[in-house]
Amino acid sequence: MAASAEEITEEADYDYVGEPVCTVEKIAAPPDQRFRFLTQSFPPVAVCWLILLVIMGLRIHFTSVISENNAKLMAEIQQLNTQNQELDAQNQELGTRNQKLEARNQELEAQTQELGTRNQELGTQNQGLEGQKNILTEQIRNVETSGNVSRAQWSIDAYCPKINEERQCKPCQDGWQYFQVSCYLINNPDLPKRKTWEEARENCRGKNSDLVVIDDDAEKNIISDYSWSSSGYNGYWIGLRVEDGKWKWVDGSDQIKFLWTSYPYDGHCAMSVQVSWRSWRLVSCSNRNRWICKKKALSL
Repeated sequence: MAASAEEITEEADYDYVGEPVCTVEKIAAPPDQRFRFLTQSFPPVAVCWLILLVIMGLRIHFTSVISENNAKLMAEIQQLNTQNQELDAQNQELGTRNQKLEARNQELEAQTQELGTRNQELGTQNQGLEGQKNILTEQIRNVETSGNVSRAQWSIDAYCPKINEERQCKPCQDGWQYFQVSCYLINNPDLPKRKTWEEARENCRGKNSDLVVIDDDAEKNIISDYSWSSSGYNGYWIGLRVEDGKWKWVDGSDQIKFLWTSYPYDGHCAMSVQVSWRSWRLVSCSNRNRWICKKKALSL
């Protein structure tokens, strides 16, 4: 018991002076315990570091992917902008073309209206021509019935030939020259078939005409023009000759309608030449020359 009292007293004294209950050596963990502690705490730390590394890696990866996708999107946006600009340019071009087409369409519509008006005018003219053709046909029938003119001369085909299944009437027959209100036939045969003045007149009468009677200066000039390749005593008979010492036309007129001083020798006739300042020459009516026939043109 005495020993126990001393231990209590020592412990009480020790606590009183404030000394620690145990020393460092008492609370220090043994090496095997520290190793155990490190061994037990390492897995959670490693896991944390691993998770952190994974997160960082994923962040880097996704950042790279996002950057790459962003670059692609920017390139696509730029390409789309370029395409949009091209489409805008094409749209403007199409707009310009559309305006031109609209203008052309308006021109065509105006031309169509003009053609419609012209068609109506032609229809009216065609009706008038049909009426004239009917009148002309009736005139031809009346003349044929009267017997004064040969049927061949007044045949419809001669004055109204068929062109594309339609008859088109004209004032002179084919081969006749039209001037003012008359038709002229220039007879220009080879030398063996040329005729005297009387023969030439008979030929013209067979065509319901006569040798040309010249009425004015304009007709005189046109007859001179019709006297092709003529000069000297090689010309074309006209309807003027000497009768009873006077110049007379075949229509019965005995007056010279133009200034012409050639003396009227009996048996002489007048002919037209192209190369002459007078245009007419006086030669024997028995000479053989070419000749010009004349008749009145039909009024259409």
